[in-house]
Amino acid sequence: METTNRYSDKELEKFKKLIEEKIIKANSDLNLLKSSYMNDGNNGTEDTSPTFKAFEEGSKTMSKEANTQLALRQEKFVRDLKNALVRISNKTYGVCRVTGKLINKKRLILVPHATLSIEAKNMQK
Repeated sequence: METTNRYSDKELEKFKKLIEEKIIKANSDLNLLKSSYMNDGNNGTEDTSPTFKAFEEGSKTMSKEANTQLALRQEKFVRDLKNALVRISNKTYGVCRVTGKLINKKRLILVPHATLSIEAKNMQK
C-alpha cells in the first residue's frame, strides 16, 4: 500500500523527464557562459585611443567577473537538479524536508529542485 506522503512512481517519472530536460538546457547555458568568459577575443581596439582601451579593459574584467558569477550559479543549479534526480530514485522527491508534507506539484514544475514547500519557505522569513 502506498502512502500519501510521496508522489507515485508515474508522477516521479514525469518529474524525472522534466529535470533531465532542464539539466541538458542548464549545461548548454553553462557551456555558453564558460566559453564567453574564457574567450578574450580582441575587439579590434589596438589602434584606438588609450582612454577607450582602458575603459574597454575595465569593462572586459567586469563582464568576466559577472560571467564567472553566473557560471557558478548555473553550476549550483545543475548540481541541485542532479540532487533532485537522486531524490527521485530514492522516492523522497517532492517531500518537504521541513514539514514532511508533499510540495505542491505546480511549485515542483516551476522549481523542480525545490526541497521546501511554500509553507516551510515562509517559516524561514
